[in-house]
Amino acid sequence: MSRKILLTSKEIEIILHRLACQLIENHNDFSNTVLIGLQPRGTYLANRLAKLLRDEYQIKGLQLGLLDITFYRDDFRRRDEPLEATSTQIDFLIEGKKVVIIDDVLFSGRSVRSALTALQSYGRPDKVELLVLIDRRFSRHLPIQPNYRGRQVDAINEEKVVVNWQETHKEDTIYLEPKLSKLD
Repeated sequence: MSRKILLTSKEIEIILHRLACQLIENHNDFSNTVLIGLQPRGTYLANRLAKLLRDEYQIKGLQLGLLDITFYRDDFRRRDEPLEATSTQIDFLIEGKKVVIIDDVLFSGRSVRSALTALQSYGRPDKVELLVLIDRRFSRHLPIQPNYRGRQVDAINEEKVVVNWQETHKEDTIYLEPKLSKLD
């Protein structure tokens, strides 16, 4: 199998607007809602959505945080090479707030589980929701489902979803490609 384009730049833009509108529909002016992007890859999506909500939908006072879950992962010590932590940037409490966790791809659900544990350091939220750009629905190890999804993908475990952002790869494109085996 060769690399296949799942979403083009234009399709991603349309999905981002749809997700922003769904968030507005459920959270109105965001006065009691915060957005939390998961480091590192969920931050690009979270920043894009926050910019869209502020600039195009005139949401004032939107709170956006970036959460590092490195040391909360259950596979932290199981890797050949050590994971590098990034910095958490949350300068507000989430006590009694509605929290929308944002990540690029929902695969096994382990990152989201780690995020739920890490969030406890910032207070007890009233409600937690999950927004993902890509939902790989047949690969879940934990009973976690998104409240908002950009696109649902039925990928087998030997396939990898690769999200390229303009900020890092000079393009907004999402690919489905075969995983390289250790023999390749």
